[in-house]
Amino acid sequence: MLDATPLLRMYAQRRLASLAHQNPLEAQRKQLRWLLRHAAFTQFGKDHEFTKIRSVEDYQKQVKLRRYEDFWRDYWQKPFPRLTGTTWPDAIKFIAASSGTTTGKTKFIPVSQQMIASNRRAILDMLAFHLARRPGSRVLSGRTFMLGGSTDLNRPAAGVYTGDLSGIAAKNLPWWAKPRYFPPPTLAKIADWTEKVAALAPLSLSANLTLMGGTVSWLLSFLEQAMAAKAGATSIADISPQLDLLIHGGVSFEPYRRRFSDLLAGSRAETSEVYPASEGFIAIQDRGSGEGLRLLADNGLFYEFVPVEELDSAQPTRHWLGTVETGRNYAIALTTNAGLWSYLLGDTVRFVDTAPARIVVTGRLSHSLSAFGEHLIGEEIEAAVTGAAAHLGVHVTDFTVAPEFPAAAGDKGRHVYIIELSNAAEPEQAKLCSELIDQDLMDRNLDYREHRHGDVQMAAPEVGGAPPGTFAHWMNSRGKLGAQNKVPRVMSENAMFKSLIEMI
Repeated sequence: MLDATPLLRMYAQRRLASLAHQNPLEAQRKQLRWLLRHAAFTQFGKDHEFTKIRSVEDYQKQVKLRRYEDFWRDYWQKPFPRLTGTTWPDAIKFIAASSGTTTGKTKFIPVSQQMIASNRRAILDMLAFHLARRPGSRVLSGRTFMLGGSTDLNRPAAGVYTGDLSGIAAKNLPWWAKPRYFPPPTLAKIADWTEKVAALAPLSLSANLTLMGGTVSWLLSFLEQAMAAKAGATSIADISPQLDLLIHGGVSFEPYRRRFSDLLAGSRAETSEVYPASEGFIAIQDRGSGEGLRLLADNGLFYEFVPVEELDSAQPTRHWLGTVETGRNYAIALTTNAGLWSYLLGDTVRFVDTAPARIVVTGRLSHSLSAFGEHLIGEEIEAAVTGAAAHLGVHVTDFTVAPEFPAAAGDKGRHVYIIELSNAAEPEQAKLCSELIDQDLMDRNLDYREHRHGDVQMAAPEVGGAPPGTFAHWMNSRGKLGAQNKVPRVMSENAMFKSLIEMI
């Protein structure tokens, strides 16, 4: 197979030079102007008088913040699945069926041809930054494997297809990428995740993979099955010795960092984090791991940021790249080249830099935990669990937490964690883990510390160990195994948490 890395290197040199001189504020203004002009005569554009908008401030006055349910009710439900002309003027041939992590309800997100092109450019930018960090990389000398959903998409109407975004992306590979893509088309169509991984794990051993990516929890599961398929294999170097780059995204890498560090020992591969969503490709890693992700300012998206504490107010402050501050927790809203307008994505981010703009994902709005006024965010919960596991010298496979409300007068509410380790947890580990998480959160969060003081308002958290494989079995029972599906870190719905407890 011809090594295409030299061609990529030529592109990377030009693109990185352009980005080095980019004015992200002007890039964002330009994106917004183009989006408004292009969609001016859609139903949404006419409803909001796009032709009269001249600035970011005008736009924010004309277009309110919306959630998925607002778009579905007001614009998409009636004509679904034919969405052309409602919020975007061009043909909508693909609709991503989003996983519905928190509620389990599927969301249908339009994917335009412009969005598909933007996603491709984001991947090229990610590869360009990889080459900048690893000049000797030969990342396109072998095959590329994106561990995702089935390419056998549903067809709700003639010329319209729905499915997992990763399946849509694989279905729309550019011509030059198709010969390099793994797995073969027949196996890429397999919908059953267990069957798919069982077929792909042994086959990947001879595929000469140089680039691999996917949701980190499912990547870990796949790699472990691939190692099991090769006698004596204990690391990634044993099963994919030519691997140059491991891309991860979708969930926080922190709980898995130690495990991947062990697996990558002896490998030449580096890890690179990306921030894709069904709604758009938002940011990529341009520096070292843990140093923030660079927002893509010129790739079809316009970003707004709302202080999380103001979301429920009548007129929340709406920032853009020109007004954001570092160190503050924002809810992110997207305006996209697939017809989303000031759409609250559900994720929360914090800026670590503004020139250029770099963010860390701090969690999801639905993954905050404040059943008793403790105001914990996903980032704090992830860090506490990760820190406890590191102290105990164990690897976290997955976890979730839910509030337990008082059952009788005089009882105290508390948090209940279910944590699956790579090996079965011992009772004394669970008790120590509870103490470590509790202390870590008290150190990080003043509200939590005040509510826990003296056990007056909240009881100490309880940690329950789950046998290996529990979360995969539970996700499978919900029809949410693999692809872009994720275990919800916070379960606010009692029925969902009860079903997990019953399975354990």
